[in-house]
Amino acid sequence: MEPIYELRLAALNKLRQVAALTAIVGTKIYDRVPEKQVAGQLVPDVTSPYISLGPVTASSDDADCISGLEITFQIDGWSWGSGLAYSSVQASQIAGEIRKALHDVELELSVNALVSIRHELTRILRESDGITNHAVVQFTAVVETN
Repeated sequence: MEPIYELRLAALNKLRQVAALTAIVGTKIYDRVPEKQVAGQLVPDVTSPYISLGPVTASSDDADCISGLEITFQIDGWSWGSGLAYSSVQASQIAGEIRKALHDVELELSVNALVSIRHELTRILRESDGITNHAVVQFTAVVETN
């Protein structure tokens, strides 16, 4: 199994098991966000708040007779609306739960082997629409590949 896919799938499955996180977003934790056509363009078809996978990069991290990858991946939290969603509070809560769920944990990979996973940065920002709060949470993992 492709190590990048396997790692991201394991991360998504872990997030789906975190009660504090599902209390905020429910089951809306996506690899790819559902979409719909509006005026000839695809737009997200999901309500606030939710979580989606962001960009990923990988570079070789080989050592003596061991093949490996260093994988940096992003998980995004999205929030808009009233109450806690109006300010950045809800996006910050989502980011904190994502960080706690994945930082320095042991994720079970079926084909490859996770060596480590570390939280690298969290960024909370307001999107250009002036409404949507966006939590960016980045991790770097080292995976021994088979």
